[in-house]
Amino acid sequence: MLLSIGCEWRLSSTDDGQDWLVSVSRFDRVQSLYLTTGDYSALQQMNTDYPQQTRTLIEDVLRLGRVNDPAINARFLTFYQDTTLQSIILETERQYADMTDVNRQLSESFERLLKEMPGLCIPDVYAQIGALDQSIIVGHDMIGISLDKYLGSDNPVYLKYGYSARQRQSMQRSYIVPDCIAFYLLSLYPLRDDSLVTQEERDRHIGGIQWVVNRVTRRHVFNSGHVDAAAGWMKGHPGSTFEQLLKTV
Repeated sequence: MLLSIGCEWRLSSTDDGQDWLVSVSRFDRVQSLYLTTGDYSALQQMNTDYPQQTRTLIEDVLRLGRVNDPAINARFLTFYQDTTLQSIILETERQYADMTDVNRQLSESFERLLKEMPGLCIPDVYAQIGALDQSIIVGHDMIGISLDKYLGSDNPVYLKYGYSARQRQSMQRSYIVPDCIAFYLLSLYPLRDDSLVTQEERDRHIGGIQWVVNRVTRRHVFNSGHVDAAAGWMKGHPGSTFEQLLKTV
């Protein structure tokens, strides 16, 4: 997971004609066009309109090589000719033809987060199609959503590749926004780089992040004893901020 967040506030217009505080940029559509048709103009658009997203996908997610390697485009295209990945691309196109609900939930959740943490920076958010690797990528002032990891808990590809019922529970559309916020907060409030940090401290820190996510999404997405402990800490420290909670470990 890349950890670099910048700050730029703006309203963004999307395909649904709405202006949102946070909206998902559809890098995945251009990527899909190139990977299913080999359309060179789509590849050009990837490199000109989405240079950082393309670099992150090729170099950091898929680890296919350097984006300026003369053979990288052919390698990238060939990689996705796998029949399973082609089926994933088509299924992603079908399920995510419209992401209005995700834009709305992201915007509402970040608005609530900003009320509690006024100095918060709002990153760009974009969608991509990975290869069943990382769900959320955070870095370079961006949050990348790998839509291939959110195709539904009963998706046959997940069953084929042996994902457990516990893993598949979170591999559905309703987890996109909570995961985005959770990984974003983790990038801003990482555990200290200390080998002496215990597993209990790690769990408590994650529990604090998950408690904040539950609050700003107004859903009980994450449930655990450590989330309950975070709620107890906030109750026992009236007037404390989200930031104070997230800095306790």
